[in-house]
Amino acid sequence: MLDQRKFIALFDPLYSDIRPEHQFNVARPLLAHYTSMDVLEKIVTNNELWFSNPLFMNDLEELRFGILKGVQSIRESGALKIALGSEARWEVFLKSLDHYFREFEENHAFDTYVFCASQHDPNDNDGVLSMWRSYGGSGNGVAVVIDTAQLNVASPSTPLVLSKVVYASTQQRELRLREYCEQAAAIISANQVPEDQIHLVSFALFDRIKLFALFAKHKGFEEEHEWRAVYRHEVDFDKRYEPMFGYSLSSRGVEPKLKFRVSPVHGVTADDLSLEKIVNRIVLGPTTSSMLSHKSVVRMLNLLKHPLLADRVVASTIPLRPLAS
Repeated sequence: MLDQRKFIALFDPLYSDIRPEHQFNVARPLLAHYTSMDVLEKIVTNNELWFSNPLFMNDLEELRFGILKGVQSIRESGALKIALGSEARWEVFLKSLDHYFREFEENHAFDTYVFCASQHDPNDNDGVLSMWRSYGGSGNGVAVVIDTAQLNVASPSTPLVLSKVVYASTQQRELRLREYCEQAAAIISANQVPEDQIHLVSFALFDRIKLFALFAKHKGFEEEHEWRAVYRHEVDFDKRYEPMFGYSLSSRGVEPKLKFRVSPVHGVTADDLSLEKIVNRIVLGPTTSSMLSHKSVVRMLNLLKHPLLADRVVASTIPLRPLAS
């Protein structure tokens, strides 16, 4: 009998659809985080990047779609049922699937967090108009451009995953979920699965579905070229990130946040992590890119003791002006 870790490794082929060039350990792109001027002030004042819970974001339907549709695909998979070999083994499988689903829903979903950014052209000092309108305060905000080549992983077992978002139609995503079930069924058929390890099949398949849900969006958002850093609470075994858990107040009420410290944190970050190291430039939005605004932001950054960031402020030249009231 294989030990638990080796058994779960049998299901690594479920990740074969992930393209290497979409992963942080291969690609090191510039990533632009479009946000408000107020959030920029909070970032530099507190040396923090705020991760949001997708259940409180516009991506609620994407996460719900991926997980609920994934569980439905598993339950309806004839291939999985046949591969498991008997009704009794199928019931053991479904029972353990329900367990992992409930455990995630009750203990981990609330503290799952994402930080969203758009892949940025190194020669671009203007930003993307649709991103300004959707996330950058209708052009009144900023784009904080992060150089991922300057990020170092402190531990290979980090619960943070940085990867490019995959875009697909609803039908394509449903097909992908069914394909995961068929792949898992083939793995089960090729290996003897004792009854006391059937729960590991549920674990491996549900874990793949969760990751798919966190990194897949409808193809209508494709122009965003989004990358995400995702914090997975269920694999933060040492609970080193929990001191960063916090909240924010907004027009929607109180929302949970992961306030990631952009400074050395033992066992979590590299020893030289800082905003000055990772921020490549700060792009002012098209409707706040006047000379006065530029000077004001530079003064703010200097007063907040970030003179190197002040030197990296550039102004978008997109001719976007506020609508007349």
